[in-house]
Amino acid sequence: MTLDKRNHHAQHTYAVVLAGGRGSRLGALTDRRAKPAMPFAGKLKIIDFALSNCVNSGVRRIGVLTQYKSQSLIRHIERGWGFLAGNLGEYVDVVPAQQQQGERWYSGTANAVWQNLDLIREADPRHVLVLGGDHVYKMDYSVMLAEHAACDAEASVACLEVPIEQARDFGVMAVDGDDRVVAFDEKPERPRPLPDRPDRALASMGIYVFRAQTLFDELERDAADPASTHDFGHDLLPALVRAGRVHAHRFAASCVNVHEGRPYWRDVGTVDAYWEANMDLTHVVPELNLYDDEWPILSRQRQLPPAKFVFDEALRRGSAVDSLVSSGCIVSGAAVRRSILFSKVRVGEGSVIEDSLLLPDVSVGRDVRLSRVIVDKHVRVPDGFRAGLDAHADRQRGFFVSPGGITLVTAQMLGQPSRNG
Repeated sequence: MTLDKRNHHAQHTYAVVLAGGRGSRLGALTDRRAKPAMPFAGKLKIIDFALSNCVNSGVRRIGVLTQYKSQSLIRHIERGWGFLAGNLGEYVDVVPAQQQQGERWYSGTANAVWQNLDLIREADPRHVLVLGGDHVYKMDYSVMLAEHAACDAEASVACLEVPIEQARDFGVMAVDGDDRVVAFDEKPERPRPLPDRPDRALASMGIYVFRAQTLFDELERDAADPASTHDFGHDLLPALVRAGRVHAHRFAASCVNVHEGRPYWRDVGTVDAYWEANMDLTHVVPELNLYDDEWPILSRQRQLPPAKFVFDEALRRGSAVDSLVSSGCIVSGAAVRRSILFSKVRVGEGSVIEDSLLLPDVSVGRDVRLSRVIVDKHVRVPDGFRAGLDAHADRQRGFFVSPGGITLVTAQMLGQPSRNG
């Protein structure tokens, strides 16, 4: 399939990004923001991956459906994604939940799209790409769109192989020799293994391509069904599979920057998974390549000065090793190791930060010790503070400690005013 042909399909596609989820497994990190608005990799938001994949793939008519605590997400998209050429029909629309159909808020992923069907019809697309805004990956959607068209499928589902013990958190598929989906079970208790690999299952990534009219018809049918939960995985996809009309797209074919033969995709839906995905970026050769000029991850860029490291004395040397340090940061006579300092972080003299994430606008006082800690935005860490060194002591002081031993510190936990975003 030629690049021109792939671009042709992308130009006739409308993307719906589902970004209304709370991400409750992230605990206090999503008390005041939606999961897609979570900071990531020093200067990004999680939703930037889905939006950048769309733009890089040539899909430049995009609707972002929001619902839960969406103000910071809306602000980020409006201020950071206004560069598309509106005069050429390119745009990112932010669509708050508006009770378009009756008096209910969104009751499922399919219902969210159903309530905004007029917006999609207005774009008059041939294909509709439906995806979540809360995963970290790099994918060329134009490859999936071209494969979808070549197979003459009514719907296509992006999939990847996962360990069988993790598969119960996904929609699990079975396919025939032509990758036609013959069974689809959403979050099954006993996942169906791959025939040739009993330790693996074929999992849906929650990325779907539909023929536009097929999607419209299926959403109308689903909306009229009182027994439906109005969810793509629970309801729409199984109905289409039973009719023999769904194709499985292997993520390996469209993943960008495959690392050592392993396609990179992460659901950063828990505190441990969020910490691990960020910390992977501090490795010498991370699995996720953010330095690829051919597939940039775009975002709103704050106008900040360069990072600064001050003092070069034996007991107060400003340094960072195996770390990401973002714009606007000042490391003043402190040591930062295997950590990520997000935008505009300050670290005071004598402090040691190890294996930690300091989210934007955090200020760390003097003689602080942090190890395997996530500090939320806007927190003021007082002089002499300790966290991550003793899990029991951290819990006793009211901090959250994850199953993997990551300590979470928020402004509210320290008795400081909380701020949105």
